Amino acid sequence: MSHACLFCGSTRQRLVLSLGQQPLANSYLTAAQLTRPEPVYPLDLYWCEECHLTQITPVATSQDIFSDYAYFSSFSTTWLEHARQYVAMISERLQLGAASQVIEIASNDGYLLQYFVERGIPCLGIEPAVNVAAAAREKRVPTRVAFWGQETAASLNEERMQADLIIGNNVLAHVPTLNEFVAGVKLALKPDGVATFEFPHLYRLIEEHQFDTIYHEHFSYFAFFVVERVFAQHGLRLFDVEQLSTHGGSLRIYACHGDAKREDTPRTRALREEELAAGLDAFAYYESFAGRVENTRQEVLDFLLDAREHGQKVAGYGAPAKGNTLLNYCGVTPALLPYTVDRSPHKQGLYLPGSHVPVRAPEHVAEDRPDYLFILPWNLQEEIMDQMRHIRDWGGRFVVAIPH
Repeated sequence: MSHACLFCGSTRQRLVLSLGQQPLANSYLTAAQLTRPEPVYPLDLYWCEECHLTQITPVATSQDIFSDYAYFSSFSTTWLEHARQYVAMISERLQLGAASQVIEIASNDGYLLQYFVERGIPCLGIEPAVNVAAAAREKRVPTRVAFWGQETAASLNEERMQADLIIGNNVLAHVPTLNEFVAGVKLALKPDGVATFEFPHLYRLIEEHQFDTIYHEHFSYFAFFVVERVFAQHGLRLFDVEQLSTHGGSLRIYACHGDAKREDTPRTRALREEELAAGLDAFAYYESFAGRVENTRQEVLDFLLDAREHGQKVAGYGAPAKGNTLLNYCGVTPALLPYTVDRSPHKQGLYLPGSHVPVRAPEHVAEDRPDYLFILPWNLQEEIMDQMRHIRDWGGRFVVAIPH
């Protein structure tokens, strides 16, 4: 089924990978919901022949996914430290102070803006999920409940609230209205302002088989040379880029107005040339991906079936969206993974969508003493292995499935 490209509107889409029919990755279930029909949607990855944007077919609206949201950023100490370091770096680089204005798009529970509040730098969070925005306000982070776009940006302009810095961490991939979103950034940015966005790098996703980062709330998957075109279309220039280790390999892009007096760093050209040399602008690069993903599925099932056959217990750690893509694609049920544990009380007592694996508190692991702890948020494996190192007391071992 072809659809109009989220950026250029072309219907010339080529299928890269089909992950089958899947529920929304963050639609956790109560016990009462387990007996009801569960909505599922096709999860297919396409590559646009015209502009080369990699994307899924939108099957759910942003309102369906984000109006009441189960992900709270503050439950990861790794992510909090990442945010703290970013605030220190960008405050110094842009010389932000009491006369500055910072706006974060999809500000979640205030995990990042709290560090600007500590520094006395005026900030505002724009967060669509009512429940998550409430958590941010409890941290005394000014937060408005809204979806980002030209309308929200225009209302801020009317209040004379243009930004010296606009931040968007792991949100650019989450918007089905890509052009409307970036146009809003252009509108809300001061003439000499800077916008930074972080998102998983498509190059790392393909090279390291990170197919579990594909789910319905991630509409787009960006290569640098493609996101550069998207911003240029709206009069914004990417003058710098950093490659980060977060989420299995992310990019942090720095955008300014096209005519701003900021020089492009050598990193932008170097990354653009690296991607093109690897062939990301040709479909041939993507053709072997589906076969490699199928191999990972077989490895996961072989491991779980072998453990069961030998009477070994496997428990999960974490209830991330990426884990739901993995478990549902592999057809894992509680027969193979009896439970998973998660630090977030917002997920404990619920069941994973699709697989119906129950989510318990981390303390349950010490009571059950499983032979293996299957880490689903593999991007946080170092943090998790440190938190749960006591499993080694009874010979427990950690397992990850990605990249292999």
